[in-house]
Amino acid sequence: MNVAVLSGGVGGARFLRGLLDVAAPEEVTIVGNVGDDLEVWGLHVSPDLDSILYALTGRADEERGWGRAGETWKALASVAELGGETWFRLGDRDLGLHLARTEALRRGEPLSAVTARIARSLGLQAALLPATDDRLRTWLDTPAGPFPFQEWFVARVHADEVDAVRYEGADTAAAAPGVVAALEAADVIMLAPSNPYVSVGPILAVPDIRAALESRSAPCVAVSPLVGGRAVKGPADRMLARLAGGTTPAHVAACYAGLIDALVLDEADAGGVDELDVRPIVTQTLMTDADARRRLAEAALDAAAALR
Repeated sequence: MNVAVLSGGVGGARFLRGLLDVAAPEEVTIVGNVGDDLEVWGLHVSPDLDSILYALTGRADEERGWGRAGETWKALASVAELGGETWFRLGDRDLGLHLARTEALRRGEPLSAVTARIARSLGLQAALLPATDDRLRTWLDTPAGPFPFQEWFVARVHADEVDAVRYEGADTAAAAPGVVAALEAADVIMLAPSNPYVSVGPILAVPDIRAALESRSAPCVAVSPLVGGRAVKGPADRMLARLAGGTTPAHVAACYAGLIDALVLDEADAGGVDELDVRPIVTQTLMTDADARRRLAEAALDAAAALR
């Protein structure tokens, strides 16, 4: 069974770990968000792609929740000593990936080819594709002014309320090679439990990706990132409350209007299922351990199977 998943970083990666425990990895294609990409110290960093890579190859730092396990910070300390910017923290082991990626990009290789080679080197069996090889950047309009995603999220600790989200470059971006084909060949399409605005939104902003979902023949199931109307981590609940008017399952589903057939939601949000215009799948969605991740992935797969 071919499965295509649109995913952001940390939360999406956690769901993907469960999915790869219950689905054949070689039949899974992951389309990752690149709206968060940025340059740090002249290096091209793809935080969401890297979070997925590290999580699915056993390299993620489980305690910190981001970056690589066993990390050291000597380069960062040296940058600080020399008066450089250190608000975006890159560890020494992480730097190796960014160096390899940047060198290949400067040789003219597309991001999708570089990502595929890095994924193979790290032992990832599932296919990992960036949403696009073209430049795509997420911007947040706030009362304090506009900010690129990482400056708002990391440097400003996402403290500013968001009035609007923009995806710079999306109008002219093309899906990376293999993305549309994977969506067309999928028996199941899933939207991971990632922030609808800043993780999944940039992927859906690529015109031919959205068109592929609109014309899909396979069922598409989204997993809500909220539990009891609150984000497990990050600003998804605040953004939904301000931009969509609330944090019920219906508000989450409205972010994907016309693109999904079912929404997997937590038992704590079951009171809002009557407002949904897609099929509700009520289960426990908090991914506290490996068993919980597997159960959630199975619930999403079962929901898709029931729609076929």
